[in-house]
Amino acid sequence: MQPAYSIVIPAYNEGARLGATLEKVLAYVHAQGWDAEAIVVNDGSRDNTADIVRAFSAKEPALRLVENPGNRGKGYSVRNGMLNARGRIVLFSDADLSSPIEEAPKLFQALEQGADIAIGSRWLRAETQTQRQPLHRQLFGRIFNLMLRITLGLKFKDTQCGFKAFRQPAVQAIFPLQKIERWGFDPETLFLARKFNFKVQEIPVAWGHSGGTRIHPLIDGSRMFMEMLRIRWNDLTGKYGGPPPTVKAVQSRAPRPRT
Repeated sequence: MQPAYSIVIPAYNEGARLGATLEKVLAYVHAQGWDAEAIVVNDGSRDNTADIVRAFSAKEPALRLVENPGNRGKGYSVRNGMLNARGRIVLFSDADLSSPIEEAPKLFQALEQGADIAIGSRWLRAETQTQRQPLHRQLFGRIFNLMLRITLGLKFKDTQCGFKAFRQPAVQAIFPLQKIERWGFDPETLFLARKFNFKVQEIPVAWGHSGGTRIHPLIDGSRMFMEMLRIRWNDLTGKYGGPPPTVKAVQSRAPRPRT
């Protein structure tokens, strides 16, 4: 049977903190009485990430492990998890729970009120940040956001927060077309959502910077800029095609303005 919710957690070498994350997520799901499944996508980890998930899933039948074919990147991991998810609503969350799982109802409420996609935002209300990023990371984020507005027309305050929820029709329309496999996948999915007129709502959520992040502002920043240009090129050359049948059905019933 189709559960109400799926929670997708991409993981690469997360053995040090994944156990605590799963304890929090599963405890909250049980406390809320949700009909939900949790999916951890192992991105070719070299530590005990997969073993931790298997140990938890032996006692939690609603928890599943999905294995990538080697280390493919966060974008690939999220896509793999989203397309394996069965829930009517699918949330993906970073493994460090920078946005606590207790913030999920805010996104779910937005979907219940008519949005197709709800994205957590660190900058819509900056006071919700419990621990801010270092200044150089904040500066990098602001520059990247400006480039997204110019290049892709994405006018969100925060595209990169790893806390987003999708209705299943949006999952099936967007993620099969996703081509960016690393850090630039967030703008691509939001660009496709805009292209197909899905209603996207940005929601302020609590968020705290977590140490141990693997993104390098200069190296990964240049890669993300190139991926931004690749998204525009893919669109101009027709690599994303036209709206899938699920999108056409939604549009025929209730056309929506672009977000």
